[in-house]
Amino acid sequence: MTQKWLKNRFQTSRRRFLGSAAGAAALGAFWTEQDLQGWQQNVRTASKPSDLKITDLRVAHVVGAPMRCPLIRLETNQGIHGLGEVRDGASPTYALMLKSRLVGENPCDVDRIFRKIKQFGFHARQAGGVCGIEMALWDLAGKAYNVPAYQMLGGKFREDIRLYCDTTESSDPKVYGQRLKQRRDEGFTFLKMDLGVRLVEKIPGTVTAPLGVSSRTTSRIEHMFTGMELTEKGVALMADYCGAVREAVGWDIPLAADHFGHIGVNSCIRLGKALEKYNLAYLEDMIPWMYTDLWKQITDAVNIPTLTGEDIYLKEPFIELCKAHAVDMIHPDLASSGGLLETKKIGDMAMEYGHAMMMHFAGTPVSFMANLHCAAATENFIALEFHSQEVPWWEDMVTGIPKPIVNKGFAKVPQGPGLGVELNDEVVKQHLAPGTSYFAPSTEWDNERSWDRLYS
Repeated sequence: MTQKWLKNRFQTSRRRFLGSAAGAAALGAFWTEQDLQGWQQNVRTASKPSDLKITDLRVAHVVGAPMRCPLIRLETNQGIHGLGEVRDGASPTYALMLKSRLVGENPCDVDRIFRKIKQFGFHARQAGGVCGIEMALWDLAGKAYNVPAYQMLGGKFREDIRLYCDTTESSDPKVYGQRLKQRRDEGFTFLKMDLGVRLVEKIPGTVTAPLGVSSRTTSRIEHMFTGMELTEKGVALMADYCGAVREAVGWDIPLAADHFGHIGVNSCIRLGKALEKYNLAYLEDMIPWMYTDLWKQITDAVNIPTLTGEDIYLKEPFIELCKAHAVDMIHPDLASSGGLLETKKIGDMAMEYGHAMMMHFAGTPVSFMANLHCAAATENFIALEFHSQEVPWWEDMVTGIPKPIVNKGFAKVPQGPGLGVELNDEVVKQHLAPGTSYFAPSTEWDNERSWDRLYS
């Protein structure tokens, strides 16, 4: 053996020893505290995660994106902050009321904090505060460890996220068809149309309903309790409208339908059967999501996929729908389903039952980025909704990501830490809700206290 070989062998063994658990423990016996801190600093982080604490929560309420969307910012003791978004149309109070429950917490404990606050969410917009905070926690954790959010969810299945798109409605199917055809020409590979009873209800002989009842007067009444039913003429006219749109956009592209109006289950089935010949991608939210047995009745009767879920909070109601195979596809909105991790759990569960996942979205680029990370990390994902194609300043709200954000119907998964973007302060300030300020202090929420335990 040569001296050189012995030296190399010793150095290799030493490296293996130091890399082992025993070696690491032994180091503590003869390394100084300063040495140990220097060794730990070789771990690539953007802060000291173990000492990271939330110090504040503030709101900036954006309008015209195209919806009203409250942005939230979690600030910390280490100079980094996390961005989140309360679901479109919801009150910022849903997030602000949780501030005192967050200050002092380590945002890297995402799942534990979510379990602490999830009792303060509910279905639809009432989930917005909990979900917006969950987004901001992932943004902070990713920034602390210097990794993108999708990596913390287990990695990605895809680099490019497919988007689906609709457009401004028209009572003329030829006009509406051409508008949707333009979306296809812009590069979108999945389309959705609105197909509601309001298209025909003013035409005599199309709808039977208690006198004085219309789609306007029933907007707050669940579908089965309005007394509105389509006649054979009404079904035929709505089907013809759909057919004209299908001819305009082509038969080779998925075309889904939504916003049918508050009509009864039997009308849903008869309309669904009339639409079968147009090979639609799915029928969305024909009735409220919570009526599992009625959904299964529709799904079993119609040879078009059915879909619901944009207003469901947490995975348990999705489990009931999927176990019963009451719908063919699920459609969570990450800003109300529970955030990134809960939505990934929902998707993984649905896959076990054989169901694909679309994703509903209508917000700013902050929530959009959260959706991209979740979509990338969920195997049975198909497409994400996009509502802001005609908002010229939408992508200017954020920096730190290549532009255009949406390119020919797809969006790249962000590679920066956390959600992967920062706000362009000047642009966001130009689109605040009247009478509101840009991340103003929220000290009035500092001492909101209650005994939150759900058992005795």
